[in-house]
Amino acid sequence: MSRYTMPRAAVLAAFFILVTATLLPFHPVFGEGGARRDVMRAEDQHRQDAIKLAKEAADHSKQGHTGPFLASAEAAMQHALKAGKDAHLDAGIAELKHAIEHGSAGHADVATKHTEQAVAHLSEK
Repeated sequence: MSRYTMPRAAVLAAFFILVTATLLPFHPVFGEGGARRDVMRAEDQHRQDAIKLAKEAADHSKQGHTGPFLASAEAAMQHALKAGKDAHLDAGIAELKHAIEHGSAGHADVATKHTEQAVAHLSEK
């Protein structure tokens, strides 16, 4: 009996390896995308929040409301900084910085232009 036990074990092990190798690629180990997917969703949400806040800042600037403009523009910049790294985000952040500088100096018209340019850059992907 022992001479038949070894070949059966080898056949069983080969069958197990074949089934595992066939099915493993179809079942991701950590779910659909895992942690990277969550990071990308968070970055996209920060980008959307930055766009929304920058639009609010532009509206406040057009109306001449300096305090609410600065609050919205600074919040938009914080969200844009958390939105990841790419050329459009960097340009949008730079525009928001210029908008905040001009808004603090009381130049509402220039701050509005920079904020609108920031919205345009942040909206691009």
